[in-house]
Amino acid sequence: MKRLLSGNEAIARGAWEAGVTVGTGYPGTPSTEILENLVKYKPDVYCEWSPNEKVAFEVAAGASLAGARSIVTMKHVGLNVAADPLMTLSYISVEGGFVACVADDPGMHSSQNEQDTRNYARFAKIPLFEPSDSQEAKDFLMLALKISEEFKTPAILRSTTRVSHSRSLVEMGERRPSEKKIGFEKDPPRFVPIPVWGRPMRQRVEDRLVRLQALSERSEANRIEWRDRKLGIITSSIAYQYAQEVWPEASFLKLGFSYPFPDALIREFAGGVERVLVVEELDDFIEQHVKALGITCLGREFVPGIMELSIDRLLSSRARLEGRSLPEQKAMQFSEQLPPRPPVLCPACPHRGIFYTLGRHDVVVTGDIGCYSLGAFQPLDRMDSILCMGAGISMAHGMEKAGEPRKVIGVVGDSTFFHSGITGLMDIAYNRGRSAIIVLDNRTTAMTGHQDHPGTGRTLMGEATLAVAIEDIGRACGLRHISVINPYDLESTRAALADALSSEEPYLIVSRAPCPLRERKPVGQPRAIKTEECLGCGKWLGLGCPAIEGGSEKPKINVQLCGGCSLCEQLCPAGAITVREGGA
Repeated sequence: MKRLLSGNEAIARGAWEAGVTVGTGYPGTPSTEILENLVKYKPDVYCEWSPNEKVAFEVAAGASLAGARSIVTMKHVGLNVAADPLMTLSYISVEGGFVACVADDPGMHSSQNEQDTRNYARFAKIPLFEPSDSQEAKDFLMLALKISEEFKTPAILRSTTRVSHSRSLVEMGERRPSEKKIGFEKDPPRFVPIPVWGRPMRQRVEDRLVRLQALSERSEANRIEWRDRKLGIITSSIAYQYAQEVWPEASFLKLGFSYPFPDALIREFAGGVERVLVVEELDDFIEQHVKALGITCLGREFVPGIMELSIDRLLSSRARLEGRSLPEQKAMQFSEQLPPRPPVLCPACPHRGIFYTLGRHDVVVTGDIGCYSLGAFQPLDRMDSILCMGAGISMAHGMEKAGEPRKVIGVVGDSTFFHSGITGLMDIAYNRGRSAIIVLDNRTTAMTGHQDHPGTGRTLMGEATLAVAIEDIGRACGLRHISVINPYDLESTRAALADALSSEEPYLIVSRAPCPLRERKPVGQPRAIKTEECLGCGKWLGLGCPAIEGGSEKPKINVQLCGGCSLCEQLCPAGAITVREGGA
């Protein structure tokens, strides 16, 4: 039986069929749906959202050492967080099959950078698998688990946005549980990498890499497709699909078991064609190695390494390769009547009041990763930097210690706080900082699709659990000045911020109100504007609320969009905004 599955659904299916019993991760587009689909196979599989990717990696690694097949999921920047355990797990080895499913985001559709996860496989000296469609996503996950268990090595399955979110037909199979007995077997020379035992581990990693390369030479995941031998293309992942359409006549070496490189297969292929072109997305990972083998090849001079590839971009690459003029790019036609629609915080978003209030002060705001990144845009314009998760807190401390003359405010979300903000807050308290920190607690991991976290009181398995209070953590870190506010109440928001700005000690504000999209209900009754009483002062413009519509005439509130947060009513000097008669 075949079903139409996304790449992420197929990875989850492959994990279930391969007998995985533990799945961990931290939500991050484009990887999030892997665990959200794997948890549907409970009770066969235990799944959890961990506080961050490092913890998730270590939980899955622990399960593997006990003999269970496990996977951990994350996006590309998440592997940076988990790099520490990745490098050492390569040394101490695994017992049950262990695969890190990492989804790259070429084109930065929902990420703060582009980076190529393939480099981590070479860095950690572990096998890498790159599916190009949903069937391969399932098959390669199962293959990776098999090889991981056979060679006692962690493995990486590298997906991309297009592979993760595109759909194709997948052959469904039955679950094949592992026959391994669960139970950790004590073996310090294998599992304890202190120097005396770590040095032999280092040699075993190199020996394993040699054996893995021999396997990659004969793996069916790497294959030659002979056609016209004037041009041979070496490629992998989704780039294979694009290149097949642009050069249907060419011969192909498709790498699915991408690292260690199958050198003999690469030499065989290169020797059978007149010219070699490497088509890959992001870094010249394959191209550098092909050239290191002494093989002349074309690549980066024709195939761009920045942003996501597409058929149109590769058609331009083909034109340059053949010395032709570039194909004409047809401009998309848009109606001149369509209004501009820049990204904005949703109607009734609880973060809007915080950013509006911050806008009344000359402060520096170090921000963080989340939907509140939209606070950087006009008219709110109250986020001055973004680095990585947790840096909203740590960078505020750094600026303050550098002598920044203005007050520095660090802003993070609740899930981000649990992910990597706690240590930064502790650092401020321990090192006698003066920064003010605002945690935007909307009771969910909003930007990636409303996943639970340690503060929500629910697990990925659907179980009720304790809800960690951010203010309690603040007290445990040693902060003496903490306010918990309702961000829909502008007066209390102003008062808390004023206290924070005047404090000579670190100050924590917890802005707590649930995300309306997660709750699937409005905050309050929709509002309306009494046109005859409106002064036309334009104060509402500072909110940037998409439910308020203006133009050349006096504003009105779109009842279909209004979430009833009342911020506009609190700002109106004339009292012209009130609860709409008759409700919605």
